[in-house]
Amino acid sequence: DNWAFLYAQRLALKQELPLHVCFCLVPKFLDATIRHYSFMLRGLQEVAKECTELNIPFHVLLGYAKDVLPAFVVRHGVGGLVTDFYPLRVPQQWVEDVRERLPEDVPFAQVDAHNIVPCWVTSSKQEYSAWTIRSKIHRQLPEFLTEFPPVIQHPYPPSTPAEPIAWEACDSSLQVDRTVKEVAWATPGTAAGLAVLQSFIAERLESYGSYRNNPNKAALSNLSPWFHFGQISTQRAVLEVRKHHRKYQESVDIFVEEAVVRRELSDNFCYYNKNYDSVQGAYDWAQTTLKLHAKDKRPFLYKLQELEKGNTHDPLWNAAQLQMVQEGKMHGFLRMYWAKKILEWTRSPEEALQFAIYLNDRYELDGRDPNGYSRDADSVCVCPAGCLWSICGIHDHGWTERAVFGKIRYMNYAGCKRKFDVGQFERRYGPRK
Repeated sequence: DNWAFLYAQRLALKQELPLHVCFCLVPKFLDATIRHYSFMLRGLQEVAKECTELNIPFHVLLGYAKDVLPAFVVRHGVGGLVTDFYPLRVPQQWVEDVRERLPEDVPFAQVDAHNIVPCWVTSSKQEYSAWTIRSKIHRQLPEFLTEFPPVIQHPYPPSTPAEPIAWEACDSSLQVDRTVKEVAWATPGTAAGLAVLQSFIAERLESYGSYRNNPNKAALSNLSPWFHFGQISTQRAVLEVRKHHRKYQESVDIFVEEAVVRRELSDNFCYYNKNYDSVQGAYDWAQTTLKLHAKDKRPFLYKLQELEKGNTHDPLWNAAQLQMVQEGKMHGFLRMYWAKKILEWTRSPEEALQFAIYLNDRYELDGRDPNGYSRDADSVCVCPAGCLWSICGIHDHGWTERAVFGKIRYMNYAGCKRKFDVGQFERRYGPRK
């Protein structure tokens, strides 16, 4: 279920050539920890096994792509290179670095398998909101939201087989924090991700439309870790969920809105706005209002370490933070509340954004993702709730002006109490006494 892989095999079949799959394992990536790398590596072991069954050699190259991939291309006489698309600046730079170092006669293609409608096809500019991008995506869905052609057993074997992958050496090469442990509820890999998709359809899709914003209800898909690591395709999930449109029309329509429109809006934002992780990436009205209220007295001020440990005066916020630390996933509705309180309890919008991104990327399995910057990284929650949505008003408009927030949309504890039983959530995830 990967259009880049499918395109590469099509080219190889047309030229009657072997097909190789390479993964360049970098020693560190933003604030990723062993929690994230273990999830990724265990998923890659499944990919390696599937490639062997398809007669396609799979290689893990240790190091940055610019240092290891061009040499691999030359050594194996590779005639063409195909890569996937990811809109964040670091992976984009990896692509440019490889492009500069490839032999001149080796063509290099990039396929957007991350989105259903390719990012540059949807729009040639940053879109203001879901309202401005929705029709552009839906207009293209009949062409792009189609069933995948099959990957076939490759008929042209390489002259020499791939070397066995030393998975222990892969782990040893990492330069990451190993104190943030793996989580028990999410099993890495495509098979496990597809099982979660089927359980969502069978057990939670019916209530998704009604209860997706209630953190005490099991209504969300919980698919974002597998989406983030490419272990299942968003397109596959949407194709499967849409089969139940007649039975669960409201839930299916909202799922498509969140998993397609809102998710691809996030890619659009990160691709076209180079300040996607900075206050400078916010709209002019938001930058102005935040600046005007930057010196407002904060009701509480917390250091990063206090926030990280869930040591605030707010039991709901503490419970949400500890859910993220323990499970690698915070409920989507609470991610909005969580980030907005960080704005209220830190010295400046810049510090708030820095803390929110750090905590999100360090603990969330789906962190370091476009959705985490511009909207909710759960990928399938009703509202955009990423760090810049919550703190800087991206994809939103101005609201009633108030202290600290200015015209940024406000959330408070009393509002959460009106929506769900906060006590139940606090008892489940709050600090053990």
